[in-house]
Amino acid sequence: QVQLVESGGGLVQAGGSLRLSCAASGRIISIKVMGWYRQAPGKQRELVAHITRGGSTNYADSVKGRFTISRDNAKNTVYLQMNSLKPEDTAVYYCLLTYGSTWSDYWGQGTQVTVSS
Repeated sequence: QVQLVESGGGLVQAGGSLRLSCAASGRIISIKVMGWYRQAPGKQRELVAHITRGGSTNYADSVKGRFTISRDNAKNTVYLQMNSLKPEDTAVYYCLLTYGSTWSDYWGQGTQVTVSS
């Protein structure tokens, strides 16, 4: 059984920073991709950033230059450093793990990020 433990969300003023962490544990074989998605009220879940095991990254245009994704393969942990936060970044942020030969997806429970103006 896979477990994803997310942490680091909270309330911050516009222009501030937060760092999200997502640690994976359990029966995980061959992690392919780890990433972050977010969902604001009334909106669809959208990609924020993801990173492959080899370190290749992809970012949503709205966060490029402000957010940085990184991972520690030894700890099966992915991080999202969020700088210059804006009110429109307010959302529930979900960690996504893609692993195994079948590229199975597993979602975290989500962590709330609120940016006040």
